[in-house]
Amino acid sequence: MTEATRLPLFAPPTPLQPSRALAETLDLAALWFKRDDLIPFGFGGNKIRGLEWIVADALQQGADTLVTGAGVLSNHVRATASVAASVGLRTRAVYWGSAPEELRGNHLLVRMLGAEVVFTESTDRASVDDFLASEAEQLTRDGHHPYVIPRGGACPLGVLGHVHAVREVLEQFSPTAELPEAIVLAAGSGGTLTGWLLGSALCNAPWNIYGVSVSRSREEVCENVLRLGRQTAKEHNLDAAIRKNDLHVYDTHIGSGYGIPSSAGNQAITAVAKSEGIFLDPTYTGKAFAWLIDAVRQGFLREQRVLFVHSGGEPALFASLAEHVE
Repeated sequence: MTEATRLPLFAPPTPLQPSRALAETLDLAALWFKRDDLIPFGFGGNKIRGLEWIVADALQQGADTLVTGAGVLSNHVRATASVAASVGLRTRAVYWGSAPEELRGNHLLVRMLGAEVVFTESTDRASVDDFLASEAEQLTRDGHHPYVIPRGGACPLGVLGHVHAVREVLEQFSPTAELPEAIVLAAGSGGTLTGWLLGSALCNAPWNIYGVSVSRSREEVCENVLRLGRQTAKEHNLDAAIRKNDLHVYDTHIGSGYGIPSSAGNQAITAVAKSEGIFLDPTYTGKAFAWLIDAVRQGFLREQRVLFVHSGGEPALFASLAEHVE
């Protein structure tokens, strides 16, 4: 493995929190939360893991502006703006769609962090990609040095942060401990899922990984992960590959669409909060945990040891707070 440069933004590991009560309620042998939501940087979240490598590269290249984009509720864009502010860089944020009437959640935080915001005025999330290129060209003409980060931070450098998360988890279990049999995580642009799959292959981890899509079809997520996995392995000389039969991706809990809270997701958020004092979010982790609940009810994963990756995203709670209170 060719090691890239890392910009330390937090001191790993993040906590591995067991949940005995919820495990018993769900009929699981064991349940842990990997608390990446507690990364102490700009509302936390696992997007910081990838940005440690991405922003280090941007600084090495002499960039003065980070250009990235996604949906208006994106944790990645908020995390990027937060990191940029801390190291003296500007942020140009590109969102697909039109500007919402109210500033809420991550969009509000991005504005507070001083990012310049552009909307594509298209409902196609892929419209962000062309805008990233054109915004970077305009910044260059204006005398700046832009550094483009793909949608959601889904790029080989971003994936590295999640590869290292796998090693981190394995080191948190004692040599004699029974390891998880299943990893459950939310899947959006695919960077987190790709990193966990590659890291698990590198470390010969004994578990299956289940990615719960919050925005894309199963086919699109799988295509993105396989492509990104090949790119990452090639660029960083990783002796690992993602095979098609490694992909356990589900698109059954997207609900009405990306960023739109679902009834099942809201119920999962409330259940976890009441049982563990942990807050999930309605865009990503709430829907992923709702899938886990339904999977166990259907007999799948029952009596297994499960690790749930809490990737953060709590600012989305405050975008629609009343929907989560009974």
